[in-house]
Amino acid sequence: MAVTVDIKALLEAGVHFGHKTSRWHPKMAPYIHSKRQDSHIIDLTKTVEGLDKALPYLTKVAASGKKILFVATKKQTKDVVREAAEKLGQPYMTERWLGGTLTNVLTVSQQVKKLLDLEKRMASGDLEKRYSKLEVQRFQEEIEALNEKYSGIKDLDGKPGALFLIDVIGDINAIKEAKTIGVPVVAVVDTNADPSLVDYVIPGNDDAIKGVKLLLDYVSEAITEGINASKPADKQGEE
Repeated sequence: MAVTVDIKALLEAGVHFGHKTSRWHPKMAPYIHSKRQDSHIIDLTKTVEGLDKALPYLTKVAASGKKILFVATKKQTKDVVREAAEKLGQPYMTERWLGGTLTNVLTVSQQVKKLLDLEKRMASGDLEKRYSKLEVQRFQEEIEALNEKYSGIKDLDGKPGALFLIDVIGDINAIKEAKTIGVPVVAVVDTNADPSLVDYVIPGNDDAIKGVKLLLDYVSEAITEGINASKPADKQGEE
C-alpha cells in the first residue's frame, strides 16, 4: 500500500518556506510557487509529486534487500536523521562525509573491519588479558574515534541501493560520489540548491526541523513497507 502524502500537513510543518530570493537557484524555478516579502515559497503540489515518485522508489529499493544510506551532516537535522536511520536499521553518515565512503570502499571497509575487530576483542576481554590498563585505555579511545567516523556504516556491506539526503549543498561530496558509482540520490531540495544533481527531487525546506521530521516520517513509512514486503521472500528462502 503506497504512502499517502497530506499536503495540509506539509503546509502546517512549514515545508513550503524557501530561502531568500537573492539566494535562489534558477533551476528551482519550476518548483517555486511565489515570493513572500523577500523569500521564495515552494509549490507544495510539486513536493507531493516529488514524494509520490521518491517514496515508491525507496520502497522498491528496501524490498530488494538493498540498504539506503542516510546522509545529513547539518547541525540542526543530523540527530533526527540518525534516529530515523537507526530505527529502520539503515546505514547513516551524520557527523561529516568521509571522502571515499563510496568510491574508495577498500580503505573504508578496512577501517570498519578494524573497528569491529577491536570491539569484539574488547567485549570478549581479550585486550584486557593481553595488555596493560593504559594500553587498553588507548584501544578504547581508538574504538571511540573510529566509531565517531564509521559507526553509522558498520553494516553497509557493498554499495547502497540509494542515498537519501537532506542538504544538497552541504553534502554535495556525497552526491558526487554516488554519481560516480551510479547510486541514485533521493533528496530534499531547497530553493537555493541545484535539483539537476538529484535523481528524485523532493522540493522543500531543508532547515525547519518540523518539516524535516514530517518528510522523514514519510520516507520511513515507505522504507518500512519495503522491508516488510521482503520478509516473506526471506522466509521462503530459508525453508
